[in-house]
Amino acid sequence: MAAMIHLGVNIDHVATVRQARRAPEPDPVTAAMLCELGGADGITVHLRQDRRHIQDRDVRLLRETVRGRFNLEMAVGEDILAIALAVKPQQACLVPEHRQELTTEGGLLVAEDDAALRDCIVRLQAQGTLVSLFIEPDPATVRRAKAVGADAVELHTGTWANAWLDCRGDDRDPALRNQLHRLEQAADTAAEIGLRLHAGHGITYANVGELLHLPLLRELNIGHSIIARAVLVGMERAVREMKAAMRH
Repeated sequence: MAAMIHLGVNIDHVATVRQARRAPEPDPVTAAMLCELGGADGITVHLRQDRRHIQDRDVRLLRETVRGRFNLEMAVGEDILAIALAVKPQQACLVPEHRQELTTEGGLLVAEDDAALRDCIVRLQAQGTLVSLFIEPDPATVRRAKAVGADAVELHTGTWANAWLDCRGDDRDPALRNQLHRLEQAADTAAEIGLRLHAGHGITYANVGELLHLPLLRELNIGHSIIARAVLVGMERAVREMKAAMRH
């Protein structure tokens, strides 16, 4: 099963370095090309409302040049939705967004009567975009994601990753076991009701192997760990090493 799991590389932090100086480099579009040469199955970017890293120009050029699946992370809002409808990414992941956060801090709140969320999903799907919701690993939330029309869920693995780091991956640790159980329950529910399963946030070379058993897991989206490794060894090698870790 592990060999069938797709790797989406999130290249937001390449743009973070660029925006620190408002310089033309490093270019996320070039980084995406190197990721694909290293074996990435797709490229993920988050077009935030405050444009702190990825810019509109990046999204347009990446849609034209990425050969694999282009996954646009986005908040539910007319301004970003308009861009997504113009660009037509193969995949969109709807995420919560708060201005002051360093990174996405939790899953999307999903309510069956959320008209704005339903409308966003329908309009993206109408142009052929696969829509996933970035959610907490909770069976009830997985079921609500299905009810509002999502094609997939991406389980927020950040709390599990923090627990893993706290105990250095000791599988006897109660907190770590509890967080893994939450992921397993959510994955079981997604499989039961026919939702495509993705996962992401806080996944590293050291802990990725602990997730590969999740039922019907189709995709992992990993950013910071790969970009941090790429600073030292180069983008292609960093991606190849993550692909190797996923196979093992």
